[in-house]
Amino acid sequence: MRKALLLIVPAILIALGAWGGWRWWHDWRFLQSTDDAYVQSDISLISPKIEGYVKEVKVRDNEAVAAGQVLFVIDDRDFAARLAQAEAAIATTEATIATYQSRLKYQRAMIEQAAAAMQATEADTTRAQLDFKRYATLVTGDFASRQRYESAEADARKADASLAKARAALAAEQNQLAVLDSQKREEEARLMQARAALRLARNDLDNTVIRAPVAGVAGNRAGQVGQYVKPGTQLLSVVPLPKIYVTANFKETQLTRMQPGQAAEIFIDAYPDHKVTGRIESFAPASGSQFSLLPPDNATGNFTKIVQRVPVRIALPADAPVARFLRPGLSVTVTVDTRAESDVEAQDGLVGAAQAHPASAQ
Repeated sequence: MRKALLLIVPAILIALGAWGGWRWWHDWRFLQSTDDAYVQSDISLISPKIEGYVKEVKVRDNEAVAAGQVLFVIDDRDFAARLAQAEAAIATTEATIATYQSRLKYQRAMIEQAAAAMQATEADTTRAQLDFKRYATLVTGDFASRQRYESAEADARKADASLAKARAALAAEQNQLAVLDSQKREEEARLMQARAALRLARNDLDNTVIRAPVAGVAGNRAGQVGQYVKPGTQLLSVVPLPKIYVTANFKETQLTRMQPGQAAEIFIDAYPDHKVTGRIESFAPASGSQFSLLPPDNATGNFTKIVQRVPVRIALPADAPVARFLRPGLSVTVTVDTRAESDVEAQDGLVGAAQAHPASAQ
């Protein structure tokens, strides 16, 4: 029996070693695994855009909410008053613009009147100058009296002065038209400013009602009735379940053959009896240490090489039975088979082959 055991035990050990070596060569050396992996989701943090007192809270913790559902209501009395004030400012500016339009119409009429008066004055001036020339000729031949000549001369000068006055009056009326038009444009600019203020006031009034940006489950509720909040105050978190994914932090030495599209087996610590098969979706643009609050500075004398980890995003199937039970933050173990070719590269290979051999592809 002892001799048989001495023969059987080494044979079994050799067989197990051979089987293990064969499995390592064909399977295990291609499997990359890590337990530094967690379920995550794109959590939406709900914050107000305005400041004020919370008037109503319309959501409870762990309650499912739909996109657009009302979550909080902020007291809107001040914002309603500001909206009314902005509307009144617009009405006032519009009335002012209407007044300037009437004044411009009246000023154009005054310009036409001044132009007509100038034309009449020009006619009188022309007549007075002709009379002056006529009497100047007659007085040299003693056909007209000196008094009549001097009267004609005075009338001509008076007509010239009247024409200059009429021209100046026309220029003044035209300048006044330009002033009124400039003032009207200024009021129109104020109207645009008032309308922008009205839009801001209406936006602030609309922002007193805080709605859910996405569908999900409400959690981490901090907003309470009567609380004074400001822009950026975290009131609630909305987790868009079951839209979740896994972030696995693999060592840099494990990324050699990893590609997007490869299958990944996910074992969940909370549900050890369930296995989920996902696919690599993308790789982080840098290692996790580069995104830390204080990135390491390796240009120092006490440098110690540490294997870095790169976050890998893994998509989960939406129809997985356990997907509806998963929550962000749960720990998982991820194993990736690096032998599988990515879907993207496989498609590129087929397209390249079809382009290289179009006849065979047909």
